[in-house]
Amino acid sequence: MPTRLDLPPAVRESGVVAVLRATDADRYAPVVDVLAENGVHAIELTMSTPGTLDAVAALRGRIAGSGAALGVGTVTDPETAGKVIDLGAEFIVTPTMSPEVVRIAVDAGIPVYPGALTPTEVLAGWQAGATAVKLFPASTVGPSYLGHLHGPFPQIPLLPSGGFGLPEIGKWIGAGAVAVSMGSSLIGDALRGGSLADLARRCRDAVDAVRRARS
Repeated sequence: MPTRLDLPPAVRESGVVAVLRATDADRYAPVVDVLAENGVHAIELTMSTPGTLDAVAALRGRIAGSGAALGVGTVTDPETAGKVIDLGAEFIVTPTMSPEVVRIAVDAGIPVYPGALTPTEVLAGWQAGATAVKLFPASTVGPSYLGHLHGPFPQIPLLPSGGFGLPEIGKWIGAGAVAVSMGSSLIGDALRGGSLADLARRCRDAVDAVRRARS
């Protein structure tokens, strides 16, 4: 079996992973600042945003000492995985179950969250060495599906992602999710020049929803 990393504090403590998709990576910085300052400490840049590779190092420096971790998602091939690791990404997220990408992250000693939907894909990701398996697209199946997966796979941390909003956080955590991964429902229009104060409020509300559901 591959060496498996424990779930890092940035995910485990806040229970929220923020997914950033923008028209260009030059939109990231103020949003990353707000996330880090308001308790959302797992921040996922995305390869579908132009310029992401050029932004990783500077953004990591920007939030150094905050307790936040900066990772890269939408990683779909081994070459990209190697690049983002070399640039200092602190975790990798994939939309699919790619054993090669998981292996590269495991070998580099950084957390990796491969995407999966079916029981076969979930188990394959775990056996490959995933830190947690991202259930995607989560809204397609709902919290009860995650609960059913924990029947045969109680040992596998599951991270739902895609298509649900802040009001559903408690249901996912209650169903056994180790954390939630959220994009537009958390970020809103902040990457398009929208209110950063509203983003800060949503961040605090999301972290509080996780805390309440866990208690």
